[in-house]
Amino acid sequence: MSATLGRTVKMTIFGESHGPAIGLVVDGLPPGLKVDTDFLQSELERRAPGRNKLGTARKETDAFVLQSGVFEGHTTGTPLCALIPNGDQHSGDYQLLQAKMRPGHADYAGRVKYHGFNDYRGGGHFSGRLTAPLVLLGALCKLALQERQVTVGSHIVNIGAATDRRFNPLGEPPAVLASLRQQTLPTLDEAVGAAMEQEIRRPGHRATAWAAVSSA
Repeated sequence: MSATLGRTVKMTIFGESHGPAIGLVVDGLPPGLKVDTDFLQSELERRAPGRNKLGTARKETDAFVLQSGVFEGHTTGTPLCALIPNGDQHSGDYQLLQAKMRPGHADYAGRVKYHGFNDYRGGGHFSGRLTAPLVLLGALCKLALQERQVTVGSHIVNIGAATDRRFNPLGEPPAVLASLRQQTLPTLDEAVGAAMEQEIRRPGHRATAWAAVSSA
């Protein structure tokens, strides 16, 4: 599997969770796109763990640095490189993984693919931490869509017995989609969100996601 994804807009994701940094290089963004760094940071903070009691207590500060591709607040059209320094690492906790791989994780696949030379600490290149560059790319694409009056939003349809109503197939108002970003568990019905939180605190829950795009 290649670390480069996409056709018109291509992204190369790089780094390991216990290395000095992770990041991405994006090629194909249009020149002149206004880069709202506050919005990009807010999207990364939505992903980062340690923000509430429903996820891991591990802290990850997803501060990013734009190394290239942005000049005077706008994309140049040349490859954009973003760097996200790593922190709160406990590399010694993973020494056992050098010889023993976790079932259901990419430890074994990574060892086979890279002939044992991979960085196994925390899952290395296959760590969940590598979702941060993916979120950053999505945020950049959201900015490009916003310039075309397209708003993207998503919500949780169900967790266990708690079920939210689905999006209107003809679209939801952009204000509704934007409000979902402010919720820990994004739901159209706040009461359902509270019920979902109770389901999460019980073992054996299942979740289904449903996304929609609304154009205004």
